[in-house]
Amino acid sequence: MIGYVTLGTKDLAKNAKFYDAIAKEMGVGRMMEFDSFIAWGEMGSAPGVALTQPFDGGEASVGNGTMVALQAKDSEQVQRIYDIALAQGGTDEGPPGPRGDDGFYAAYFRDLDGHKLNAFCMVAPE
Repeated sequence: MIGYVTLGTKDLAKNAKFYDAIAKEMGVGRMMEFDSFIAWGEMGSAPGVALTQPFDGGEASVGNGTMVALQAKDSEQVQRIYDIALAQGGTDEGPPGPRGDDGFYAAYFRDLDGHKLNAFCMVAPE
């Protein structure tokens, strides 16, 4: 149902490097690019993530309670995405690990504009 998620950015060029690094780990690149908008993913495939300068010219802001979840292949990739995010200047919101007892494994972080993301996968419960 979801085609892509768009997040506002204060500095497209600076934050694009953050998403380029995570997209590379996930095996995708930029699928659309304009002066004020970049989207990562694969055309016609799974949902993508996009950054844009707000169309109305107003200040970009972070949505309270908004989060983008990136589906990883396995717990090792969750760890790599989390490490990449922090190495690119992102901030920790919860290190990789199991959440609950249903096999949900995730790491939480924020991008350079403060948007909350997570990398997650499902693992067999022990």
